[in-house]
Amino acid sequence: DELTPLVERACLIARDCVFNAKDLLHNASRMAFLTIRDCEQELDQIERQIDERIAGAITRVGEARARQLLACLKFITDLERIGDLVMGAAHRLHGRRERLARADADQLIEMSVILCSMLEQIHRGFTSRDIDCAREVLRVDSQVDRICHSLFQRHLADKDPDPQIFEVLLIAQAFERVGDHAKNLAEELVSLSEGRSLRHTAKRKSGS
Repeated sequence: DELTPLVERACLIARDCVFNAKDLLHNASRMAFLTIRDCEQELDQIERQIDERIAGAITRVGEARARQLLACLKFITDLERIGDLVMGAAHRLHGRRERLARADADQLIEMSVILCSMLEQIHRGFTSRDIDCAREVLRVDSQVDRICHSLFQRHLADKDPDPQIFEVLLIAQAFERVGDHAKNLAEELVSLSEGRSLRHTAKRKSGS
């Protein structure tokens, strides 16, 4: 089994990526920016490795094992996208000449702390098949959305906004989307552990 350890490693890399975004927000650390870049590149590399191996691996296993391999593929797709989003936010932060306003930095740091915890739960849940970890991620995802919406409302209510504030809003939006991908991972973890899809259940309820 070569793919599962790769995904477990990718979970930790994505978590470290977000952790260093928090450090970048705190003190504009160049080391944090470089670490985020390295994390993003490593996630890309792991995604390529899984893409190259998945087809051959699936043809040699039974249905139960095939489900796990497909889960690995879904996991790395979301984890790689998390790396891209955090890298995009890091570029915006690293390219700023002025430090963020304290209120903006505090809200973005709060988002990054929650996201880091969500990804830690994803790693723990994936390695131990613990769906309580998935439930915790699903529970706190709304907190990320709430902070993002609060930040948007505060700035969009300003009649004469600073043009640079749109960079801040794009960073907040990127963090919110990281939360969405973490939520996808939690739903996939439930599917892997219990053999049922939360996404399909939600669609059926909304349809009825």
